[in-house]
Formats: sequence, C-alpha cells, structure tokens
Amino acid sequence: MSQSIDATAVAAAFTEAFGGTPDGVWAAPGRVNLIGEHTDYNEGFVLPFAIDRAAAVAIKLRTDNVARLRSSYGEALTVSVILDTLSHETMQGWTAYPLGVVWVMRQMGITLGGFDLFLHSTVPSGAGLSSSAAIECAVATAFNELESAGLSLNELVLVGQRAENEVVGAPTGILDQSASLLATEGHGVFLDCRTQESKAVPLDLDAANLLILVVDTKVSHAHATGGYSARRASCELGAEVLGVAALRDVSVSGLPEAAGLLDEETYRRVRHIVTENQRVLDTIAVLGHAGPGAIGDLLTASHASMRDDFEISCPELDLAVDTALAHGALGARMTGGGFGGSAIALIPAASEATVREGVLQAFAAAGFTAPDIFAVSAAPGARRIA
Repeated sequence: MSQSIDATAVAAAFTEAFGGTPDGVWAAPGRVNLIGEHTDYNEGFVLPFAIDRAAAVAIKLRTDNVARLRSSYGEALTVSVILDTLSHETMQGWTAYPLGVVWVMRQMGITLGGFDLFLHSTVPSGAGLSSSAAIECAVATAFNELESAGLSLNELVLVGQRAENEVVGAPTGILDQSASLLATEGHGVFLDCRTQESKAVPLDLDAANLLILVVDTKVSHAHATGGYSARRASCELGAEVLGVAALRDVSVSGLPEAAGLLDEETYRRVRHIVTENQRVLDTIAVLGHAGPGAIGDLLTASHASMRDDFEISCPELDLAVDTALAHGALGARMTGGGFGGSAIALIPAASEATVREGVLQAFAAAGFTAPDIFAVSAAPGARRIA
C-alpha cells in the first residue's frame, strides 16, 4: 500500500503547531538498496532506488535566530533552539537530523536564520530504508531553495552525509543521500561512490509483472552503534594491509593474494566488499540485456555474502529471505546496514499473497515479532511538493 505524502495535511499540521502558513513543503524519499551493501564507504558501486515512502518538512522562515521544530512522532512537543548555540549537545533525538543539516550548511557559510519546521515521515524508522537520510535530504532541499544557496544535487548529498557522520555519529557513505536526491521514477541509481558519477537504470518491474516486497523484521538497528563502525574499521584495515586507497581497487582475481596477507576475519570482510562490487556490476549488465527477472540469483548471493562473510544479518532476516525463496521469490536479500532492519524479495506479482502469508506464518512459528510486509515502487527523488 502506497504511503505517499499528503502535502496539504503536512501544511495543515504546521499551521496547527505554529500558526500561519508555511513557505513550502518539501519531501524526500527513503530507499531500498537493490544491491551493493557497505560498498559505498569503500569507494565502490551501489544500486539503490527511491521508494514511495518519504519524509516531508513544512518550513517557514523567521526573522530571528530561533529554530522551532515539531514532528508527528510521539508527543506533540515543540523543540526550540537558538541557532548560534547549535552544538552536539543541543542536537539530540530526531532533531539531530534536520538541525545537523542546518549546522553543516551554516558551517559552509550559508546564512540560515530562524525558522519553524514541521516534520512528517512515512519511512519506517530502524527498518534499513534510510529514514534518516530522507529527513536530511528534505531539509537540505528546502533550505537550498529558501536561501537560494545554489548547491548542486551532489553537493546536497555531501551535506546530508556530513550531518550523518559529524552530528548523528553514524559513519555512513553517500549511498542513502544519493538515492534520495538523485532518483527518478521507475529507475534505480547506479552510483560510483568514488567519483559521485551516477546513471539512471531502468528497472521495468511492472512490465515484467514483478514487484519488490519489503519485509520489515521490526528488529531495530542503529548505524551509530558498534557493529557498523567495526565493519568499516575492518575494511579500512584490509585496504591498508593490501596497500590500496580503498577496497574498490581490489578485484575478484586479487582475492587469493589477499587471503595470504590478511587475518581470517578481515579477509572475509574484504571478500564481501570485493564480490559485492562485482555483483553490482553484474546486476547492471543483466538488467541491460535480460531484464529484472534475471537478477534473482545475484540478490540471493549478496545475502549469503552479508550473512557469512560480513556477518551483518540476523535470524529474522535470514528467515525472511529463506522463506520468500521457498515460496517463489526469484531472489531475496537483506537490505541496508544490517543487524536488523528489512529484507527484500523480488517476486512475480501473482505470488505476493503466497510469499506474504508464508513469511508471516514462518515468523509466528519461530516466535518472532510479526513483520511489516509491503510492496515498494521506484519513486522520484527529493523535491518541493507544495
């Protein structure tokens, strides 16, 4: 079921919270990473697409130096901050995402005065669908327009990444913000994370009578916690020992040599990144000559690599993948940073009910929390919607 944003409702919520009419409403989507996990901060390749769930912000500029923020999350509480006092101590909870963007833009010399901001999001938090990047990209897009800052989409990507890294404390790459800002409807974003070059890749799922089903396991993850940081540190160690600028520079044919230079755990981490980069390139090639129905094995191989070599899966994700495959999925994998979150399954559209019921029954039998299961389509990127 689509969770599209109602711009009129967001504007009305702003008026109820602050009075007056917002200067505009901007939205940015979450994303599903079709393939290419943890390759972004290794200067590699990724293939995400934006989804039809988004974060929206209604904003009105103020004439003072005060920012007032409210969201549709939980209690209707307004957070007030004097912008000149922005610090890590004053940017906490959900406000770290919008205020982090404001802090970065001010650090860049962009003059941002006071504002009122209301946030509403339909991207589930902790599901590995980039709910945080959606907020960052909506806010960055809004202030880029409101302040006539003139930043390019690629520059806005780096604003969001810097907010995530320096304010939120999550050592992520540029995948999430790139998907949210660069996406076009019906396409994936093939991104070279070293050069920031991107290309729209047709997915054509409808024409092939296919759909992508998301299984949100309800196992929450947080990028700022240790697992993600530890994997990144392993990758950096591997690159250092192998004498390369980034693991992007190691080919599949170079893995036997790497095995002789690295300890066993670091080698497995490196092997995932190297083979995952190759799987992204292979997926692009297969999409071009055979269409989306032929990429299933690559998706499933990606999951096995994340489960066994990178060790970022969990029992719920593995069960979602295995059950979807057993009920007719062409391919399935966990998506996102790992340690929880969501799995995706590429399935014939006619099999949706069968796969959905199979996964629900398997989770119930295992004693797991019931997952949220929904189809997603490739949506457009960040934009003004009112």
